[in-house]
Amino acid sequence: MSTAYPEIYLVRHGETEWSASGKHTGRTDIPLTPAGEEAARQVASRLKGLSFSTVWSSPSQRASNTCALAGFGNARVIKDDLAEWDYGAYEGLTTKQILVERPGWQLFRDGAPQGEMAADVGARADRIIGQLRATDGTVLVFSSSHFLRVLAARWLGLPPESGSLFVLDTTSVSVLGYEHDLTEPVIRKWNQK
Repeated sequence: MSTAYPEIYLVRHGETEWSASGKHTGRTDIPLTPAGEEAARQVASRLKGLSFSTVWSSPSQRASNTCALAGFGNARVIKDDLAEWDYGAYEGLTTKQILVERPGWQLFRDGAPQGEMAADVGARADRIIGQLRATDGTVLVFSSSHFLRVLAARWLGLPPESGSLFVLDTTSVSVLGYEHDLTEPVIRKWNQK
């Protein structure tokens, strides 16, 4: 269904060695795997025919390279606020490893020691949303899973912790937009492959 209102296309970066193994990858700058590079190239055909007023990327090489391989590298604007959740002491660990030391831990509820809490990520998402709403036209955003999940929650007016309700696969495409008017933000598509 087409809409007369601006849309925000969200693309999660391609596969990395750590995303494939379930390791939390916040600020460690991990490259794409060959499979991640190929999947990033395929994003181009999924966005074919669309026109974007601006293209934004996280500063991470996994997001920035996904953007470039999808054909948008020359238009890319790096936005530091699009960086993935800072996992602090949990960087490079899997959830299973964390649960051994901290039973019952949940990222969106408990955050990461020496890293960010959901409210911190939510504040960055709110700044991005302010910029998105001030931008005339359709925007393409490349970032990472947990940040994009918080962004979606905040887009809808939900608390940042509600990002736990959304799941994103690598190189998935999602679309934020509006329903009847600009006061009704919605998710138009989610986790499309």
